[in-house]
Amino acid sequence: MRKPRNVVDVHEAGGCFGYVRFSSNSNFIVGEITKSCLIHGLLSLTSTTLAFVFRYTSSLKMTSWDPSKNKTYQILKAAEDGQYGVVAPIAYNIENILAFIRAAEAKKSPLIIQVFPWAITFSSGLLVHAAAHAARAASVPVAIHLDHAQDEAMIRHAADTLPFDSIMVDMSHYEMDENLAKTKELVAYCHERGIATEAEPGRIEGGEDGIADTADLEGALTTEEQVEDFIATGIDFLAPAFGNVHGEYGARGPVLEFDRLQKIREKVGGRVRVVLHGTNDFPGDLMQRCIAGGVSKVNVNKLVLDDYLVHLKTNASKQNLTTLMEEGVKEAQKLTEWQMDVCKSAGKA
Repeated sequence: MRKPRNVVDVHEAGGCFGYVRFSSNSNFIVGEITKSCLIHGLLSLTSTTLAFVFRYTSSLKMTSWDPSKNKTYQILKAAEDGQYGVVAPIAYNIENILAFIRAAEAKKSPLIIQVFPWAITFSSGLLVHAAAHAARAASVPVAIHLDHAQDEAMIRHAADTLPFDSIMVDMSHYEMDENLAKTKELVAYCHERGIATEAEPGRIEGGEDGIADTADLEGALTTEEQVEDFIATGIDFLAPAFGNVHGEYGARGPVLEFDRLQKIREKVGGRVRVVLHGTNDFPGDLMQRCIAGGVSKVNVNKLVLDDYLVHLKTNASKQNLTTLMEEGVKEAQKLTEWQMDVCKSAGKA
């Protein structure tokens, strides 16, 4: 397509492609979209109102960070005030997204859908856009979160080009001083784009399917001093290590230091929301004790996907693909609804 005169190219602005014609009209800017593009991140202009917004372009910065306008922050602040937990499951595919949204709507519960960086590289961001579209269409509050983003370039890419409400800036594989410095820089980068941030003081042991392999790193429990250091970076959500691990707990099961969690909560003093990682094998009473201890965001993986995975393994060669997918959604939805009951978020939307 030949480019008209007096136009400015638009390259990958929130997933949009094409160019826009600009002209002056008093103190306003008039734009005309001259090529088809994805709607997200690019809004049409009128002659009287500046409505041309590149939410995710690195060249534009928000004038100030206002957490009250951020979806994840809103959801978790309400959870802290209401003393319940918000289920934050990991989505690996469209079926997972459908299951989580349907569970939230059935239970009238808020929800945070999480993806790992793997979902960005595997699907070129399409899974993230699908989750964001489902969130916008949902009848309950739903936020989209990037969990365990461990690469600086990936974090900047996600903040600039994808519809995330929040990102976990996970620099826990660095030594503490470098961890704090990188976290502070990336938190500011995300905040300038209206994105809330999470970080992990200490180091939670283990790994999960979809996270870069850091299982060889030694775990380190969160200290009160680290809490203060990380709050100083500007983070909005804090994921402490107090005996929780990623992946499997083994025959012994979870052994948590609730005295440590209590001290962390006191140190936080309501300045940030507290996040629980490593919930595989958690019984309901243990989950509820964590929430009573100040946790607002509850990361879950196998707890809501176990029955779905068993269903796939058992029926992949027995059912039509459409039936396999539909029944799989039901299996994941049932477990997600159960966790919403456990976390007492049902009816809170």
